[in-house]
Amino acid sequence: MTHDATLQHDVEQALLSDSSLHAEQIGVSAREGVVELDGTVNSYSEKYISGNIALRVVGVSSVANEIRVALLPADVQSDVDLARIAISHLQWNYSVPDTVKVSVSDGWVKFEGTVEAKYQMDEAENVLRSLKGLKGISNEIVIKPNVEITVVKAKIVDAFKRNAGLDANSIEIEVDNGTVTLKGQVGSWAEREEACRVTWSSPGVTHVEDRLSIR
Repeated sequence: MTHDATLQHDVEQALLSDSSLHAEQIGVSAREGVVELDGTVNSYSEKYISGNIALRVVGVSSVANEIRVALLPADVQSDVDLARIAISHLQWNYSVPDTVKVSVSDGWVKFEGTVEAKYQMDEAENVLRSLKGLKGISNEIVIKPNVEITVVKAKIVDAFKRNAGLDANSIEIEVDNGTVTLKGQVGSWAEREEACRVTWSSPGVTHVEDRLSIR
């Protein structure tokens, strides 16, 4: 088989191996490391999980997740009810500050407001991702860190050195205000993902430019 055909097959098998998915409803195509997912699933959670699984397949450089969410009739909720449930879930989560605001339109949840760190923005999505009746999430939260920019690079370098899953010497770090650019080569998608995760978790980071390549 060609490389594209092999990659398509590997992604299809990875999706089939997850019992939480209706993989037979998901189409997969691949071209030069880019995988496109299409088809229809019955929840936003299933769409999100499908994209994550595809990203972790060896040889995949990026995923275009074009899967459509078509809710089952029993799962449909009004925007008012979905907004009420979403706000309640966020209020009970310690990691999501009150500065995060929520609105709902046609089953899509939109986040706005500000946070000090990316993990707070991510947690807002994590809390709501499995809500019944959710079709999608639009995250427009702005990160406004309360930290001196001069210490950002030093903290990232230290975090890389402490992480056994990263080869800190193979990654170049550039910082421009709160934007961090990562360059160099890593051994796998998992290492690339871990480098981005560690960078985002460092105080003062507002944006990560991932220019890492997989050797």
